[in-house]
Amino acid sequence: MSRNSHRVFDWTLFLLVIAVCAVGLLNLYSASVVADRSYHITQAVRMLVGGGLAALIATRDYRLAARWAYPMLGGVVLLLLAVFPFGTTYNNSTRWLDLGVFMLQPSELMKLVVVIVTARYLHDHDDPRGHGLGTLLVPTALCLGPVILVVLEPDLGTGLVIVFIFASVCFFDGIRRSMLLALAAIGAVTAPLMWQFGMKDYQRARVLAFLNPAENLQGDAWQVNQAKIAIGSGRLWGKGFLHGTQVQNGFVPEHENDFIFAHHGEQFGFFGSLTLLALYFALIVWCLRIARYGRDRFAVLCAVGIAALFFWHVVVNLGMVLGMLPVVGLWLPLASYGGSSVLTVFCSLGLLMSISMRRATF
Repeated sequence: MSRNSHRVFDWTLFLLVIAVCAVGLLNLYSASVVADRSYHITQAVRMLVGGGLAALIATRDYRLAARWAYPMLGGVVLLLLAVFPFGTTYNNSTRWLDLGVFMLQPSELMKLVVVIVTARYLHDHDDPRGHGLGTLLVPTALCLGPVILVVLEPDLGTGLVIVFIFASVCFFDGIRRSMLLALAAIGAVTAPLMWQFGMKDYQRARVLAFLNPAENLQGDAWQVNQAKIAIGSGRLWGKGFLHGTQVQNGFVPEHENDFIFAHHGEQFGFFGSLTLLALYFALIVWCLRIARYGRDRFAVLCAVGIAALFFWHVVVNLGMVLGMLPVVGLWLPLASYGGSSVLTVFCSLGLLMSISMRRATF
């Protein structure tokens, strides 16, 4: 492969990732000026490390991931369990393990592991009629177990995204109509119970702020309201790099992380925001193109799962920043500041590159 790697290397995927990373670092540089912290430098180092890890994964046969799917699941579940006695608490949530040089968030790794485990199980248990309860019972249990641990941290947003990713892979592979009706009924029954017993007070407050934003502009709705003002004030072309007033003056909390899109929209306006969304759209479409030419069913389902990982993060993040969804604390891929999130994204991209480099044909 070393002699012919230039013939199979996926330059489109590589260039799309570089473009999104460049936009992310540009915004983080601006955020660093506001907070007087070197977000962009730390993030660039993390991206370089993540890129090296992605390159290592890409040189390995993606089928190794299928072979190690269940051991990886067991390992990450152990990390999730370790969070409760040994984890670090921040903002009333215990999600991180302090490794000295790195704060590891196991729930982020679970997103990719769920993709691999689901793809492995569905690859081994094909049903031409579509998956029913018998086929989906085991993978659902394998998914919901870690989700419960994540929600208990508490981290409802990450738990929901793991469920969305899992459901996306299953729907793509085919589900019987009776199973869809059963899932809808289960959702209708469990939603009130989740509201009453599965959500913390601050999570319910965020949902109520989303439903009635005008009633709590100085409280839980403050962040979203300021983000919308920032994006709207950018108008068509933006206020210019480093010239945003809302974000630069500190009106938007978490502007370097979950609300980085408000930072981008204020500086670069509607057309700048549209450009970033176009890059994400192209990246997701390219993931699905790689899935189309996957050499086997496991490769196809993994590529679809990684596309779902990007899709749900972009949709939910933009939805909460624009006030169209409740705030659940989800990052924007390759743009938001973070450690474990960068590790997860680049591991996903490494697996995707491995699948692409071993595709059937293009």
